[in-house]
Amino acid sequence: MRRRQQGMTFIGLLFVLAMAAALLYAGIRLAPLYLNYMKVVRSLDAVASESKGDNPDPAALRAGLAKQWEIQSLDSPDFKEIEITKEDNGVTMHVSYDDSVPYIGNVSLSVHFERTTKVQ
Repeated sequence: MRRRQQGMTFIGLLFVLAMAAALLYAGIRLAPLYLNYMKVVRSLDAVASESKGDNPDPAALRAGLAKQWEIQSLDSPDFKEIEITKEDNGVTMHVSYDDSVPYIGNVSLSVHFERTTKVQ
């Protein structure tokens, strides 16, 4: 009696490699979006640390954001889209935006980013 072979067939291996390649390609396409988001977070944190304890007004924060946006060379989102609200315990800067990148053909990958930074 023959022993049954166990393991992955060549077709199965190709299927697994194709799935891994699709995920790797998606990661490569999404990497610039996440790097841009990290620049946005760094800019918000820099402006918050510069204005700490000064009880800043929204105009001063916007000027600081404009400077940081130019330093970080950010195009998206615009610094004017940042919501700045005064609260009892300080000022809050909030950014929320969607970004997308083409994937394959007419399929796109869309990501939603959101961050709130407090200035105290």
